Amino acid sequence: MDRLLERLDTPECDELAQWKDLIGQLRPPRAGDAAGAEFRLRQLIATLKTRPDLRRRLNSAFRRLFRERKQVSLYASSGLLPSTGFFSETARRLTGRLLPDYLDTAYMKDVLAVLLWRNDDEVWVNAISDELWCELICTVLGDEAPASEADSRALPEAIAEILEALRVLSYHASAIGLDPEFIRIDPELEEHESAFLAQNAELVAYIRNYAQWWETPTTLVEDERHVQVMLDQCEEALLRIRRRAAKLGTSLTLTFKLERLRQHLRRIGRLLRLLAGLRQRRMLADVAPEIVDLFKELVRSECRKHRLSDYVGKNVELLSLRMTESAGKTGERYITTTRREYFGMLQSAAFGGLIIACMAAFKLVLATLGHAPLTSALSFCLNYGIGFVIIHIIGGTVATKQPAMTANAIAASIGETQGKSRDLDNLVDLIARTVRSQLAAIVGNVGVAIPAAMVIALIVHATTGTHFVSPEKAHALQDEIDPAGGALFFAAIAGVCLFLSGLIAGYYDNLCAYARIPERLLQLRWPRRLLGAQRMERIARYVENNLGALAGNFFFGFLLGGVTAVGVLFGLPLDIRHIAFSSAYVGFASAGLDFAPGWQAAALAACGIALIGLTNLGVSFSLTLYVAMRARRITFAQGRTLVWMTLRRFVSSPRDFLFPPRNGRPDMTPGPDIEPKPHNAIDP
Repeated sequence: MDRLLERLDTPECDELAQWKDLIGQLRPPRAGDAAGAEFRLRQLIATLKTRPDLRRRLNSAFRRLFRERKQVSLYASSGLLPSTGFFSETARRLTGRLLPDYLDTAYMKDVLAVLLWRNDDEVWVNAISDELWCELICTVLGDEAPASEADSRALPEAIAEILEALRVLSYHASAIGLDPEFIRIDPELEEHESAFLAQNAELVAYIRNYAQWWETPTTLVEDERHVQVMLDQCEEALLRIRRRAAKLGTSLTLTFKLERLRQHLRRIGRLLRLLAGLRQRRMLADVAPEIVDLFKELVRSECRKHRLSDYVGKNVELLSLRMTESAGKTGERYITTTRREYFGMLQSAAFGGLIIACMAAFKLVLATLGHAPLTSALSFCLNYGIGFVIIHIIGGTVATKQPAMTANAIAASIGETQGKSRDLDNLVDLIARTVRSQLAAIVGNVGVAIPAAMVIALIVHATTGTHFVSPEKAHALQDEIDPAGGALFFAAIAGVCLFLSGLIAGYYDNLCAYARIPERLLQLRWPRRLLGAQRMERIARYVENNLGALAGNFFFGFLLGGVTAVGVLFGLPLDIRHIAFSSAYVGFASAGLDFAPGWQAAALAACGIALIGLTNLGVSFSLTLYVAMRARRITFAQGRTLVWMTLRRFVSSPRDFLFPPRNGRPDMTPGPDIEPKPHNAIDP
């Protein structure tokens, strides 16, 4: 290391190569070896303290490195989202991993990328304590003012670059804050003086006064607190836009712009704190922590500039939260509290079971028509999709649709829980109500689908003299629900489809609010003339409340029908098993065999249906709960406590998980008193 430092400030040395070698000496063999990185840095500090000549060489090389490079882009763009947009930036990051960007070492931003070229350099740089980095800065530069007494009237180049970066960031923040998309979400931005324009005016005046103060210290400088007040108002406006977007809907573009504005305001505040420290104390040891904090952030940004997962995760987070919150509000309607709601759930599930028996019958008929594979797959998809939409419109319930909705409601409840015993009690009660509501839906679906299928088969047999399904087909239908024959794997595929349908429902709920579809429907002239103003208002209100559910049900049908088509296309044995349809097929198979199977076959069928249902529910619920908690950034540390409390509640009061008490929840905080499905049907 001594030889590297001795060659660093010589005329014949390749300066960047020497700096790169020095960083290589500090870099530990393993990025996660924080102790090794700190040991190497302590060795460098000790060498500099014992060799003043080496410290002077490093000091001179460090100042020249910053003096000869342009630094504005380092502070004004590194780690900040560009103005190109979400999809353009995604494409840039993808191509950047395949074909690296050109690095111009005339810019300090690219010099940092050259020196810290490994993707894991951020790990060991951030693992080293701030105190040790501060000690290195003070050792290299000396604990003196950034400018010596001889040239104190000249504004240092490094300070001038920071001021210019502040000017650029301020103009960018003003332009983003006046975006028409923000004004559409929050009209207050144009009704009053814009905080984003005000911060620009204050910051430009602050930059001018700061430069004058540095050259003439007796000049009264405008305090940075005025700028900070404007920045705080910008933060309040940003939070207000986020809250309104959560209600009115969001998009990837809007999310991108919100995150970009937040990053700019945060970077402005960080540079302001650094300049304030220099103005108030002008001692390097006092501002070294701010320098180290900024240095670590810039290193992290440069090392992650091509990492697509971080970028997509940031921008999709708000959209995911909006989608899961929409599904969570829908999920509250699937959680019953009172006996009236419980029996209403049974009734709506019975309607669903009846329609599913008819859908299963149509599916069996379509399978016998001998259509081409693509035509057959499309007919299956339409049968499922239209059937699920009809179930929703008439106020029916599909049992397996509940977990994808109720998991979001539970995740929202977990997000509000702070580990207090009372909150956990309420959460246990919510789980108990969810379980019994789910059981009611299953009983309604299965309890009606099986006898309805038998009735359909008996009617066909009575009118035509032949069985609806042949004995061979009946045996095949029974084999399909055999747990040992791959039924559980196919049931898991159906569970994934259920999970995806829940996300689709949330997406369309968000789209309905964001695109203002109900309001745009009311602006159509010909439907208003044809149907009348009042009927159009009812239709628009129905679309507002149900577009997500309708889209989710329709696409769920296409997901179920498309799995088999994908299997045929790629030659894979793919299929789906759904508890309600499997129940209906058991009814058809029993009628096709003249109810001849004994109790062993009936027990096996019941076991298969139960396991298929459990797999459907478990997969969809767990996936939805995981996504909902990730979208809300929830880490639930009381998970084990919640499990034990739920088990104790089940042992002490198993009836709560099966049937609601007579007067709801007498000992718990009252839950939502919502009718299960009164809004599903269009008003006459």
